[in-house]
Amino acid sequence: MIVGSTTMTSFQTNPAVLLARPRADARVRREVGLHVRPYEVMIILDAGLEEEAIRSALDRASELIQSRGGTVVSTDRWGRRRFAYELKHKWEGYYVVLRAEAEPSVMSELDRSLFLADEVLRHKVIRLPDDVAAAASKAAAPAASTEANGA
Repeated sequence: MIVGSTTMTSFQTNPAVLLARPRADARVRREVGLHVRPYEVMIILDAGLEEEAIRSALDRASELIQSRGGTVVSTDRWGRRRFAYELKHKWEGYYVVLRAEAEPSVMSELDRSLFLADEVLRHKVIRLPDDVAAAASKAAAPAASTEANGA
């Protein structure tokens, strides 16, 4: 091939040859694997449930995350709240926020299991941006150290 030429070789023009070549970024993605990412999960449970049923539902969600290699960073129970509108013939729900770090496949499985759970009225799984998750963990670290000191 002549260096200054505008002609293309058959290798460059044949789309079948271009598709057959492995892409470098696909190979790198396979080698590195998926990354653990920070998530926040809002779960609204039926307010008519007993405390044991609520605890059981939250334990199942936490166990699903932990059994697949993720970690539950915190569980924040907001308690009973009144809805702005009727939701599945109910006016109140029990709100819980879970912060977790896991792979995306784990969180999609959690999303599926929460969708199928009868005691869950609504849920939302949100991937947190890395800078927001880092700021939240820094804010939680001093609070945990003051609790340990007995303040």
